[in-house]
Amino acid sequence: MYDPSGVKTSPEFPVPAQMKAWVLGGPDELFLRDKPTPVPGSAEVLVRIDAVAICATDLEVIHGGSPASIQGGLPFNKNFTPGHEYMGTVAALGPGVDEFEIGERVSVEIHAGCGQCKRCRQGMYTSCLNYGKPDKGHRANGFTTDGGFAEYAINHINTLARVPDTMSDAEATLVVTAVAKALGASPVILTGTRNKRLAIGKGLGADRVINIAEENAVEVVKQLTGGIGADYVIECAGTEATLNQAIHMTNRGGKICLAAFPHEPVTTDLAHLVKNNIYVYGIRGEGRSATRRAMALMAEKRFDATKIHTHTFPLADLPTALRYARDRVEDAIKVVVTNRRAGILASAAAE
Repeated sequence: MYDPSGVKTSPEFPVPAQMKAWVLGGPDELFLRDKPTPVPGSAEVLVRIDAVAICATDLEVIHGGSPASIQGGLPFNKNFTPGHEYMGTVAALGPGVDEFEIGERVSVEIHAGCGQCKRCRQGMYTSCLNYGKPDKGHRANGFTTDGGFAEYAINHINTLARVPDTMSDAEATLVVTAVAKALGASPVILTGTRNKRLAIGKGLGADRVINIAEENAVEVVKQLTGGIGADYVIECAGTEATLNQAIHMTNRGGKICLAAFPHEPVTTDLAHLVKNNIYVYGIRGEGRSATRRAMALMAEKRFDATKIHTHTFPLADLPTALRYARDRVEDAIKVVVTNRRAGILASAAAE
């Protein structure tokens, strides 16, 4: 029976003492195991995970370990549960928590900073100087602490965003999808290599899509911007070729956001960056309340993130879901895993 001291629970949302969770063994090894259901501390809640989307970074963690870090090293064979793009239902409240109620649906962001270091005090909690040190208060679920490929997870209240009743579970897991068009960017130009995926991007509001196998992306961007290039470029592939494309399609004084993890060192045209005063930013997680802002845009139907949700699998079939995401089976884009067992238990308790 789950009854930790100081933790508030509800008979309407029964919590088991043990939960099912996928655990990372060696590279590309996942095992479904029983784990003790975690206990929330001060300023934390227990989230019953109802749905979790598979991110390309999850695939990297499962295969190569990085960028996850458990106990100061790679996450293999450390009883670690990956997964970070999840939503769920508040199932229990840590001591003194009154900001949320049991039964509320929430989406989560990854990072909870320590709240003590210089970066956290500046509001830059995704750059927490105590990154990877849970004993100092930092959490990055799915990277330095257990993540969402499980029935339950612990989240700090600062990482939670309420999900409106009009939004499905799967849609709530997609809340961190790019919202450039909804925020007023124009023109929005999307590059890629698969025409079906580019067509979905067009449907989400891209003004122009470029298949880089058929067109020169830099030349097209220059043509569309009067020869000067883009103000802001988000690079999401992490290859040497795409990084240099990003550099050369950005205008003088423009900005480049690096949102992918290169697998090896790359050679880039630094001289072009310097001569043209181009700013380059690395990014980890959402930060600066981006999850809450994206949730508000989705609630207002400013864009339809469900268009990129292509496949759904139960939690017990996570290996198949990962294969669809990794190999892009049936042109998979965003694959979502649902925790049907938790939903069944909650429904039975409510009857």
